[in-house]
Amino acid sequence: MDRATVTEKIISAKVKNGLRWADVAQQMGLSKEYATAALLGQMKLTADQAAVAKHVFSLDDEETAWLQIVPYKGSLPTAVPTDPLIYRWYELVNVYGLTIKELIGEEFGDGIMSAIDFSMAITREPNPNGDRVNVVLSGKFLPYKSY
Repeated sequence: MDRATVTEKIISAKVKNGLRWADVAQQMGLSKEYATAALLGQMKLTADQAAVAKHVFSLDDEETAWLQIVPYKGSLPTAVPTDPLIYRWYELVNVYGLTIKELIGEEFGDGIMSAIDFSMAITREPNPNGDRVNVVLSGKFLPYKSY
């Protein structure tokens, strides 16, 4: 048994039962973004949150325990993503990464945006020219320190 096997079982149960990540997240008391990341093996759940997942996805005790350990993060199978949607994010960072870095540096100084003290929201934005995907990423600024 490993975390990838648990993730596959969760996805299989989601498909089989016609579940939506947002509905599962609500039962867990989490944002749909965090719950989805956790259930896909990228975040750790508390015992209470894992108990909800156990019930929803018909997991056994060992599978539920895997949801409560610190995972090895990074889920892409290749350095350059091949899935078109994920590739567009890769392309976005390649095109706008320097701009983002420059503007964060100008506003905050030399440092990084945390992916630990972080939140994300993904919503649909109606638009007469075709609905838009609205993604908000919010991370704490962590300055580099001198030593």
